Amino acid sequence: MAPATADALRAFNLCARKWRDEHKRPWLDSVPMIEMLSEKGSRQPYPLSWEEQKAFFIELPAHLRTMALYKVNTGCREQEVCKLRWEWEIAVPELKTSVFLLPADFGGRFEDSGVKNGEERLVILNRVAKSIIDGQRGHHPEWVFPYEDGALRRMNDTAWRSTRRRAAAKWEKTHGAPAHPGFAGLRVHDLKHTFGRRLRAADVPEEDRKVLLGHTNGSVTSHYSAAELGKLIGLANKVAETGGHTPALTVLKRRAA
Repeated sequence: MAPATADALRAFNLCARKWRDEHKRPWLDSVPMIEMLSEKGSRQPYPLSWEEQKAFFIELPAHLRTMALYKVNTGCREQEVCKLRWEWEIAVPELKTSVFLLPADFGGRFEDSGVKNGEERLVILNRVAKSIIDGQRGHHPEWVFPYEDGALRRMNDTAWRSTRRRAAAKWEKTHGAPAHPGFAGLRVHDLKHTFGRRLRAADVPEEDRKVLLGHTNGSVTSHYSAAELGKLIGLANKVAETGGHTPALTVLKRRAA
């Protein structure tokens, strides 16, 4: 069998272990023996600088700008933003704030796909993310980020790709040099990497970065105390852009060929 990507391997596992036909039989009897495709040639993550973020976000349509700003301040995956529900919000009265706890069986784009790591996903809101959430209240009874009275299927749509072209063209005009290919081809997932890099630049410990980014760590997220949540919120606030007190992020980037 030809080599497969990680996404293809995951699909095979779902066919054998989770997805069922109308007779409740798995789509595959077993996962085939396949070789993983090398991803050495794949594009590397591109964390945004603050200047690049401002230049890109200002070109986005209002609904995508709001979602992107939330995403870059929480480290959520694309579908964790598109399909965020109000019923997952949990108030933390002791801290006068709230968090979101996404269920382990969250389906994302596909009803049976589930959360990536199969665990509940705790979403901590720094001051920017909290202000966005508060601004979304009352727009829709179910979806936090509604679009045309429903949930947006994906952020990486035609509007996102058009924004990349406009932002890159304006960058070149302003700076007198072409935009970095990573900026010109910015992916939605790069916002998650941006959040992670900023946490690291702010000296947030690795264990706490994993929690804030929703990486699996074997902990029971629903058992966090108010004190622990307060610590995580404080760490997330280290990368909230307010008053010029954000940590500087210098990323070593190769020049375009």
